[in-house]
Amino acid sequence: MAAAFHQAYFDSYDVHMSDLITKEKNLKDFSGKWLLLFFYPKDDTPGWTIEARAFGESLNQFEQAGVVVLGVSQDTVASHKKYRDKYGFGVGLLADPGREMSEEYESFKKRKSFLIDPDGTLVKIYHKVKPADHAQEVLEDLLKIQTEN
Repeated sequence: MAAAFHQAYFDSYDVHMSDLITKEKNLKDFSGKWLLLFFYPKDDTPGWTIEARAFGESLNQFEQAGVVVLGVSQDTVASHKKYRDKYGFGVGLLADPGREMSEEYESFKKRKSFLIDPDGTLVKIYHKVKPADHAQEVLEDLLKIQTEN
């Protein structure tokens, strides 16, 4: 299964998605950087709000560790912008209304995350995500992985 997701990461280099300023993003833009892609079902739900706040509070630590943190859902850019403005989140959000990337990562309407190293190797998949604890869990795993390498 990990090999399939590893391949999916490279295949999705050709996936173009819109960020909050309607600038097209391509996963090639993040090559050479640690990347955390976390998928969530929908903007402005209680679980997602808890998770987004936790990532927002930890964002400086992720950035210091060289990690780009991106949330992905099937919501539109307009929905993401409204939601971000409502709560003041600093986490990058990508819109996947066509579900192309969500389906490729088997994450449609699921809360699931992928930690990818700068070489594009899938390091860890988080299948069961507890919104309040997830950011800290990933940060601890990341620092352990970086220390071991």
